[in-house]
Amino acid sequence: MKKSVIITDKLTKRFGAFTAVDAITFEVTQGEIFGFLGANGAGKTTAMRMLCGLLHPTNGRAEVAGFDVFRQREKIKQHIGYMSQRFSLYEDLTVRENIRLYGGIYGLKTNELKTKSDTLINRLGLNEEANKLVRSLPLGWRQKLAFSVAILHEPSIVFLDEPTGGVDPVTRRQFWDMIYETANAGITVFVTTHYMDEAEYCNRVSIMVDGRIEALDSPTGLKKTFSADSMDEVFIQLARKATRND
Repeated sequence: MKKSVIITDKLTKRFGAFTAVDAITFEVTQGEIFGFLGANGAGKTTAMRMLCGLLHPTNGRAEVAGFDVFRQREKIKQHIGYMSQRFSLYEDLTVRENIRLYGGIYGLKTNELKTKSDTLINRLGLNEEANKLVRSLPLGWRQKLAFSVAILHEPSIVFLDEPTGGVDPVTRRQFWDMIYETANAGITVFVTTHYMDEAEYCNRVSIMVDGRIEALDSPTGLKKTFSADSMDEVFIQLARKATRND
């Protein structure tokens, strides 16, 4: 039986009188692709920030990669990878410079970093672009590079915050091939997305509404529960329950 690498129990975050995340409870296992969905304002970004050690919870309990989100936030940061749609790479640095920068941040030793850097560049087919500025790459290639950099140090978990936003359907499919490969290597993938077809690719999916997890199951299980033909229909049914707008 695979071990749980994310455990939450009534995890809560309040900002004054506003409860952004309301006593959420769930577990994620090693090597699982876990979809974390919710409309804007549902609380999923706040929840992810707590799990990444970037935001201190108000109440409840949670462990990420075996570390407590209240007391061991710096340890959590050392054992996870993170990729955002908006900011993951320095566009005024070259491909190789970005890899070296993040490898150094992740604590990789010089020889290991050089080997991993060369391997990554070869695997992505970026040999000719290795010394070019990242801004010169097409968006799809930048996202593939950002994902590869986020798992360069072989973390227990990688958090992907809307990683395929704005890229074309073919590149999105290729990106998900990389996600499958990562999960098969034993790294847990925790992903948010606004593309409901991508939710179909996850092992399990949770859907947040107004700070609470309203549904959690496999895509097949959710469609059966809500008598829906697609995850898009499931999401719409649940999103209609939302009372807060932002």
